[in-house]
Amino acid sequence: MASDMANAPAVQERSHECANNESESTKDENEAVQTGETETLSKRQRKRLLKNQQWEEQRELRKQKRKERKQQRKLERQTQADDGVEWTGKKRLRRSAEPSSLRLVIDCSFDNLMVLKDVKKLHKQIQRCYAENRRTLHPVQFYLTSHDGQLKQIMDEINKGWVNWKDVHVKPEAFHEILSKDDLVYLTSDSPNVLQELDEAKAYVIGGLVDHNHHKGITFDRAQELGIAHAQLPLGSFVKMNSRKVLAVNHVFEIILAFLEKRDWQEAFFTVLPQRKGAVPVGQENKLGEGNDEEDSDEDSDTEHPTSEKGTDSKDQSDSKQEEHKPLLNQSDSSERNTA
Repeated sequence: MASDMANAPAVQERSHECANNESESTKDENEAVQTGETETLSKRQRKRLLKNQQWEEQRELRKQKRKERKQQRKLERQTQADDGVEWTGKKRLRRSAEPSSLRLVIDCSFDNLMVLKDVKKLHKQIQRCYAENRRTLHPVQFYLTSHDGQLKQIMDEINKGWVNWKDVHVKPEAFHEILSKDDLVYLTSDSPNVLQELDEAKAYVIGGLVDHNHHKGITFDRAQELGIAHAQLPLGSFVKMNSRKVLAVNHVFEIILAFLEKRDWQEAFFTVLPQRKGAVPVGQENKLGEGNDEEDSDEDSDTEHPTSEKGTDSKDQSDSKQEEHKPLLNQSDSSERNTA
């Protein structure tokens, strides 16, 4: 018994020594594993690590840029104060709106003539129209008519918030069923009538169609069938472009908004038309550059959108080249030609 008790401390000491050795061994193994992981980082992980390092290194630069932007916004507010613009404390300046009595209608009855991709483009153009009308100085009475079918389904799936849109009349009925025919003017570039002024007692209709010129003259035919007035915007009187170009639904909408504010067609056109269209004032054609002679697709001007779906198939491009000799294109929908 005494012998066993004498041996016990030695056993315990050896046990502690073994435990310490095992702990140190485990620690060394862990360090080796960690080292191995560092050495065997994937390409993506190395990129992420490098990106984080660069982010930290540029912290002061970002801080300086934020300071500069803040100073710039302050200067803009001071400049805008002289023009009667109220600063709301939000990201943009809000001007006191003076609503117009003019009604602007997007006729969505061409739903069955478009493939799903083009219906999505129309949806984005309508979103742009809504946004521009909300921020303009003279918002119009905005109508979406024949709102049903694919377009409504897309809006329900992608943009459920449309049901909460303000200052817009969304109707499943056709425009001529809810508005007086005497007040209607269909904007179609096939019309022989060139619009010179906007009558704010009227309701101007834009054809809600994105079809890459597959249904030429369809809105002019619609106006004649219904027996309503029709006209084209005076694009050809003020603008010269280096090739046939398409004006999207939102371009037409925004041009009318711009005219209501500026009361000058040329200024309205050049405020809205995208730079890529190579437009110059009539009489300054010598300034036209060597542009792309192929027809633009029916895109809205804000291709910072996110979900842009540019491009046409080779057949669209071929059709466009064959028709380059024809007059400038459309204001009311992407399928028509400007006869001005």
